[in-house]
Amino acid sequence: MTIGIHRPTRLVIDQAAIYHNIATEKSRLKPGVALFQVVKANGYGHGITQVARIAEQAGANGFCVAILDEALTLREAGFNQPILVLGITDPQYADLMASNHISATVGSIGWLEAADGYLNKGHQLSVHIALDTGMGRIGFQAPEELNKAVQYLDQKRGFNFEGIFTHFAQADSADTTYFQLQLKRWKAFMAVLPARPKYVHVSNSATSLWHDACNDNMIRYGVAAYGLNPSGGELATPFPLKPAMSLKTQMMFVKKLPRGDSVSYGSTYTAGEDQWVATLSIGYADGYERRLQGFHVLVNGEFCEIIGRICMDQMMIRLPHQYPVGTVVTLVGEDHGKTISLQDIADYCDTIHYEIACGFTQRLKRTYAN
Repeated sequence: MTIGIHRPTRLVIDQAAIYHNIATEKSRLKPGVALFQVVKANGYGHGITQVARIAEQAGANGFCVAILDEALTLREAGFNQPILVLGITDPQYADLMASNHISATVGSIGWLEAADGYLNKGHQLSVHIALDTGMGRIGFQAPEELNKAVQYLDQKRGFNFEGIFTHFAQADSADTTYFQLQLKRWKAFMAVLPARPKYVHVSNSATSLWHDACNDNMIRYGVAAYGLNPSGGELATPFPLKPAMSLKTQMMFVKKLPRGDSVSYGSTYTAGEDQWVATLSIGYADGYERRLQGFHVLVNGEFCEIIGRICMDQMMIRLPHQYPVGTVVTLVGEDHGKTISLQDIADYCDTIHYEIACGFTQRLKRTYAN
């Protein structure tokens, strides 16, 4: 997708905030616990290589991604740290992963058998075994399956059993009932494991923040690095997280809308009185969702309503009075002491802040501050 560099709409990423969020969590970890920064989905919308560089400076020991292409992006950018692909990769790319020193997630014996057929004898593929303790997504489901996988790995020189992990479905909830159930299942798996691999990890951001006794010797630090509370506000974080993303644009067109005139597709908004309206150069093609009609932006510290349907490339807001073209508009972030957070937008859309941050498309130019 073409990046919009010739318009005033910008995602501004606060590098110091990301550094703070990572370095502070790193300082809370016990000695010997590795922090792998999760930079999947373009660093949760913040920029994969830029976030990885900040994480490296803040003390991250490695990286986690969702797909192989993200791992290759990091290698091409010069990162030499360990990289784990958290999703299941097609076995045909086993040798590509091995030759680039990228670790694979394994969820079945069948995957190992298939991958073995693609491995060059000169390469060894590091693997992390995924255990399904209740997430219901990927991984071995029974201790006997785990034993078979470990036995298989012991017999094959082409594999290095590097890690084992699970993922908690409700680590961000005040109700820990299901978390405790998963933890019990995890311990049952570990009880039959003949030997521990290099990395043993169960902790995402939520687990490390609120259940740090479970951290073992590695954490997968994700959304908290970007200043976002994994619980959405249900639980207080043990230290202040600093939001790293803001979204700003400028008024491209300002007009007086006569009483009775309508705005945008479907004419869903009609002026009840004469009013000033500004058009902004951002729309749902940028990830600013159509369902945000009726929400608000900030202009000089005042909340201004989004009126009419949000278009693919433009949207309209109602102003309290006339403003000049070029006036700055804040869609996410702080303006004159007032704030619109990603959580505010998520609440309005009945979703989570992860979706909002990841949804901002590549057409939005990202700039880096501090």
